Amino acid sequence: MDMAVETQIDAGNRPAWEAEFEDIVIAQPDPRPLAIEATGLVKSFDGTRAVDGVDLSVHEGAIYGVLGPNGAGKTTTLRMLLGIIDPDEGVRRVFGHDRPHDIGRLIGYLPEERGLYPAMKAIEAIAFMGALRGLPLEEGRKRGRELMERHDLGHAAERTIRQLSKGMAQTVQLLGTLVHRPRLVVLDEPFSGLDAINQGKLERMIRALAEEGVTVIFSTHVIHHAERLCEGVAIIAGGRVPYAGSVEAARDRIPAQVRLETRAREGGWTAALPEDTRREGDFFYFALPETGVEPLLRRLIEGEAGILSLSIERAGLHDAFVAIAGEAAARQLEADMQGAAK
Repeated sequence: MDMAVETQIDAGNRPAWEAEFEDIVIAQPDPRPLAIEATGLVKSFDGTRAVDGVDLSVHEGAIYGVLGPNGAGKTTTLRMLLGIIDPDEGVRRVFGHDRPHDIGRLIGYLPEERGLYPAMKAIEAIAFMGALRGLPLEEGRKRGRELMERHDLGHAAERTIRQLSKGMAQTVQLLGTLVHRPRLVVLDEPFSGLDAINQGKLERMIRALAEEGVTVIFSTHVIHHAERLCEGVAIIAGGRVPYAGSVEAARDRIPAQVRLETRAREGGWTAALPEDTRREGDFFYFALPETGVEPLLRRLIEGEAGILSLSIERAGLHDAFVAIAGEAAARQLEADMQGAAK
């Protein structure tokens, strides 16, 4: 090391290059252990690759969404993670185990294809599902009643499944998924078929599970559920994962958008607007400049543009999905959402 530099540091005078990096914040690794770890998952059916090299990492206690249109490979990916089917290639581990069936008591799974015996009483259905995960039937009945009371279904405990509404029956199956108190809950399209009220109840239930340290993974083609609930998402399109990471990082891939309204319609100040600016009626729209909005504001004020309003809006997860997965996948996602709403 050069002696002059050594003297400079010893004297407490930072070199000039160091000052340039003083505002950089280094992201700290997540200290939580991984609940799910998958690398290079591949699965083919009849010569067609349904899943083509999927990598996923989900930390314990996280709410994680697998987001994509129908047919993208979401269900196949979840089934491989759970050991229901084996991958043709790749490795998956659940709580460090590469054989998920060996730790089945730690896992709760709600498949997309709902299935309860119509003649079975609700409380018995919950106890039966718990028994499949090793919970004694009597304990399952006890816990099942507690769960049904907690979720305003205590009055329906002795009713048969065929006597319940669709939303109530789906809630019963969800409670059966949770009755053995799993550490990992996997829900395949859990919001499908639920009205707005029951969707809200399910969202609250998912948040409560995460607060208790349970890891929750759910697949969905409805973006706003993932945006509201998830800290991390995997975007799947065509059996591949072009993005897996935090919701915030996905949104930050697209610059925030500025909406500007001015009193003046024309003038020299318009030269200060970015090249990508588009005008719609009385408003100007453009991406937030990398330098921020303050330099632009100064030029607009000096040019007497007469600012009436200015708002900055971050990109949503839908915009990020379009940018990451492409227009075709986004159109299919929109079609799936409209179909589910009918």
